[in-house]
Amino acid sequence: MKAKELFVKAQTAASSAKILLDSKDLDGACNRAYYAMFDAARAALIATGHEQEIIFTKTHSGLISNFSLKLVKTGQVSVSLGKSLNKVEDLRLMADYKGDTVEYEDAAWAVEQANIFVIELINSFGLKA
Repeated sequence: MKAKELFVKAQTAASSAKILLDSKDLDGACNRAYYAMFDAARAALIATGHEQEIIFTKTHSGLISNFSLKLVKTGQVSVSLGKSLNKVEDLRLMADYKGDTVEYEDAAWAVEQANIFVIELINSFGLKA
């Protein structure tokens, strides 16, 4: 998949997250918020010439690690965006696998962070895509 396609996919997931939050599907909102961020992170890595890292990365944590190493630690992406990706991943794992209750405030925060994350990465890397 190309970076532009992943950015579109990320925008769609972010929009879906908001719809799910509005309908009080908090687990679904966290899931879609995370995948919006995940796809935007993949797109940013591809847009910055790190496509090989995407091809050989087999896990979500591996992709997040590559995102941190290649884009956050190099100053191309803010530390706060990197941290929000990690925190939203934790919420998604809680919602999808752990069976713990996700609070509305946490889900709303995840949706907000996903929107910020996707917009920031598109603004920074979308033209290179």
